[in-house]
Amino acid sequence: MRSGTVSIVGRPNAGKSTLLNLIVGEKIAIVSDKPQTTRTRILGVKNYAEAPGTPKRPEGAPAAQAVFVDTPGIHRPLHRMNVRMVDAAVETLREVDVVVLVHDASARPGHGDEYVTKLLADVTVPVVLVLNKIDLVAKNRLLPLIDQLRGWRDFAAIVPISASTGEGVEALEQEILGLLPEGEALFPDDYLTDQAERTLVSEIVREKVLANTRDELPFSTAVAVDQFDEPEREGGLLRVFCTIYVETESQKPIVIGRAGSMIKKIGTEARLDIAQFFNCKVYLDLRVKVKPDWRDDERVLDSLGLPRRS
Repeated sequence: MRSGTVSIVGRPNAGKSTLLNLIVGEKIAIVSDKPQTTRTRILGVKNYAEAPGTPKRPEGAPAAQAVFVDTPGIHRPLHRMNVRMVDAAVETLREVDVVVLVHDASARPGHGDEYVTKLLADVTVPVVLVLNKIDLVAKNRLLPLIDQLRGWRDFAAIVPISASTGEGVEALEQEILGLLPEGEALFPDDYLTDQAERTLVSEIVREKVLANTRDELPFSTAVAVDQFDEPEREGGLLRVFCTIYVETESQKPIVIGRAGSMIKKIGTEARLDIAQFFNCKVYLDLRVKVKPDWRDDERVLDSLGLPRRS
């Protein structure tokens, strides 16, 4: 069979997490139109019944297993948090069998793309260029864009897709599978993600903060799970207590809202998603705390699971 790891990299807001969720068929990475939503790498596993160049396997046995690694958007870091985010993305380039570089086809290539391309200069494994969001691009603009981006480096393939509609994604997966090395599966057939349950909960809550608060706030917020009590029996109650960190006193009322309306809305939306993912009833308690300059506080970053530079 074919088996290997695939790093999904690119600039912030290119659609990497949307692509990962679509491929694995589960929402394991939060999605937002705000840049820098993903803060650490997220692993998702998909098994394939058929793969290019592999013999037919016994019924139920996968012909290929791809381990996809979603990464934070690569950008020039300004805070310790951002340094760790970019490090997490770059580190995967040394560990994988295939790199998928996702570019937002609706955005004009700029200095940020040059920065990402330089980071890929020493990558020796195959690199597939994905032009995402083609549903937002006029068809007559696509071919000139592909010709322009060919100059970035020697790509194993260039695949136009729309992660939001699914167009071209199956073709992309076939390209990736054809580049994976032969080898045994890296994870059991029923393995989905390495995301810890507490991390999944904190990310769901943060997604709702991103969706419901003003544009200037998301970069200044983080969510920590203080207590996670699993149900004592099937059909029982999952009890979760979280703290939403903000950097200034003026940001706190934005998250709480008038008479607690915003924090209630965030909590209601998050609870529904958590209950759906874990398939159980959920009690969710949210508190808001001010932690000045938490993005440069190494202890806070440790508690949020952001890896230190090795």
